[in-house]
Amino acid sequence: MVFSSLIFIFAYLAVTLAVYYITPLKWRNLVLFVVSLAFYGWGEPTYILLMLVSIVSAYAFGFGIERFREKNKKAAKLMLAASVTVNLSFLLFFKYYNFFAENIGFSVIEDLTLPVGISFYTFQIMSYSIDLYRGEVPLAKRFVPFGTYVTLFPQLIAGPIVRYKDVCDQLEERKETVSKFALGVNRFVTGLAKKLILGDTAAAAAEYLETASEFSPTVVGTWLVMLFYTFHIYFDFSGYSDMAIGLGRMLGFEFVENFNYPYIAKSITDFWRRWHITLSTWFREYIYIPLGGNRVGKLRGFLNLATVWFLTGFWHGADWNYIIWGVYFWVFLVIEKAFLGKLLQKVPPLAHFYSLIIVGFGWMIFFHTDLSVIFESAKHLVGVGAEFANASVGYELLKLLPFIAVCAIGCTPAPKLLVQKLSAKTKAVKAVSPFVTALLLLVCIAYMVDNTFSPFLYYIF
Repeated sequence: MVFSSLIFIFAYLAVTLAVYYITPLKWRNLVLFVVSLAFYGWGEPTYILLMLVSIVSAYAFGFGIERFREKNKKAAKLMLAASVTVNLSFLLFFKYYNFFAENIGFSVIEDLTLPVGISFYTFQIMSYSIDLYRGEVPLAKRFVPFGTYVTLFPQLIAGPIVRYKDVCDQLEERKETVSKFALGVNRFVTGLAKKLILGDTAAAAAEYLETASEFSPTVVGTWLVMLFYTFHIYFDFSGYSDMAIGLGRMLGFEFVENFNYPYIAKSITDFWRRWHITLSTWFREYIYIPLGGNRVGKLRGFLNLATVWFLTGFWHGADWNYIIWGVYFWVFLVIEKAFLGKLLQKVPPLAHFYSLIIVGFGWMIFFHTDLSVIFESAKHLVGVGAEFANASVGYELLKLLPFIAVCAIGCTPAPKLLVQKLSAKTKAVKAVSPFVTALLLLVCIAYMVDNTFSPFLYYIF
């Protein structure tokens, strides 16, 4: 089940909210736990058991970690290792077994499918165990709140990656208010519109132009493929994060932000402070800093960064293009730390242009699992083996220019700042806001009725 579906909005969500709000406060976590398991099991009920094993093991090992943390560090570390090993082993097997088997000549498991969202909920469980060992979070003494934390349906499938320290207090006590619910609805509908109206349209344009380029490659066509995929992945994923945050607010939760207008970044370093913030934070807190971070020598720091970016790429998918994608960004981050970062600060417009080009081609690596296609795309971008343009691609460009302009503006804070400015000047903006949200929801419903199944890109990770 996906958020951008009629059955989710008019059946699952409607029933969930009704049951949640008629249930007494002390039982609401149990309601969320049950409905979240139902949400997860909608498409693959067999993997509910796998998730429950992960939850129960982390919950049980948590008591051992807490018991021995002060008295016997070695025993506490063994408990932590056991908890991490159990949960990580599921992720490694389902996500990476066939990749390694194929590359070393072993037999692959043909029917092995990746449990949806396992990369996200595994990281959340691990963050609890590690933070508990560090003494940074309280022990989860009650199973239902802990199970609710792991399975909470708004962010279960594709993030944001919510650490236990961020919501442990909210699991015990949170306030559901009308104003928070209204803000949640607005945020959810905004994310839904970003995904359906902008993200899916950009995906269709990229797919069409990619197919056309296979028959008649052009420089302009290849650049447009890169542009539209760049729009698609942003509006799809940031739209999901908006929906997750909005749904959380409807239920009284406040989740951390996951995006901060990454396409206005003026360096690759700046970009990764703005894109998928919760994933970057997770790798920094649990991999980069424990390795020594930048507190060690420069060469060792670069190697630590290489480890993080190899794992970041590999986390996204069990294929070589994802590894290359991670290494690609590591190279530019190292170059910026070495000398380029200071130069970019002196010429902001050039820095912005540089960032967009590097990120855009990075998405081409991310987009294509076939390495030969990545190589061909790189050649076509610089005019090797492709004509500059033709009548067909010129027509498509002219036709799509208004959409490109809308997407470009939508990637910036301009729309939000405009609404805030108008709201400050007149109360009428606030008065019509619910009607605008309702109208936008109706447009999204029309898109859902007209279109076929449209999953989120990050569901596959």
